[in-house]
Amino acid sequence: MSMITTRDGTQIFYKDWGSHDAQPIVFHHGWPLSADDWDGQMQFFFDKGFRVIAHDRRGHGRSTQTAMGNEMDTYAADVAELITALDLKHAIHVGHSTGGGEVAHYVARAEPGRVAKAVLIGAVPPVMVKSDKNPGGLPIEVFDGFRAQLAANRAQFYRDVAAGPFYGFNRPGAQVSEGIIDNWWRQGMMGGIKPHYDCIKAFSETDFTEDLTRIEVPVLIMHGDDDQIVPIADSALLAAKLVRNGTLKVYEGLPHGMCTTHPEIVNPDLLAFIQS
Repeated sequence: MSMITTRDGTQIFYKDWGSHDAQPIVFHHGWPLSADDWDGQMQFFFDKGFRVIAHDRRGHGRSTQTAMGNEMDTYAADVAELITALDLKHAIHVGHSTGGGEVAHYVARAEPGRVAKAVLIGAVPPVMVKSDKNPGGLPIEVFDGFRAQLAANRAQFYRDVAAGPFYGFNRPGAQVSEGIIDNWWRQGMMGGIKPHYDCIKAFSETDFTEDLTRIEVPVLIMHGDDDQIVPIADSALLAAKLVRNGTLKVYEGLPHGMCTTHPEIVNPDLLAFIQS
């Protein structure tokens, strides 16, 4: 397997397909998944002639199940080390959910010339948790509930998330895919309980407002208006107002996991933005 070892000794797994002379696209997955969650996009863009890269965040998938460093500063630093190791320049960074926060945090700090564009899909920025500064956010009790369910029975919790709100399979008339549910569960259970527990705080309480305002490259923000995991009103609609050069695309009726359920819609829009 392809790995880099970070400065603190963590091994980060990554996939790297395509010609090194091609435009690179780097995919950043959501919690508690892995690079495999991008299968529908990796294959599509590889076939279009791009160089496609996806990594397993520390504590997730095939990367080290770290006890420490499971927060956004370290996640972004790990990405920077991967980008340097592969010497990627003018890359497109695409992040889903927690991965969208990772993209914002990394791109705001990236070395000049490393990033060409960024895409946030169903992404957590600016900040998820409710506070005096963010009255429309989700109460901390929601995330405390996530932690309690994860600690009590992670396997069942992951099954319930995938079979329910993540893909909108709890909606009347939804076309439920047992394969998609099983694949979500498989990816989640590959990672470690400690880093997954810590990552709940990272994706829910990190404030990405300053990151969004610092990003200078073009940003595409894609979000389903039936996203039950990261509600659109307190995420994409606010993030679009903070970035300097942003485009917002709202998808009627689509769920949080729309990259998996509706790649025939998401992929052409991604391609159009990348080629624009």
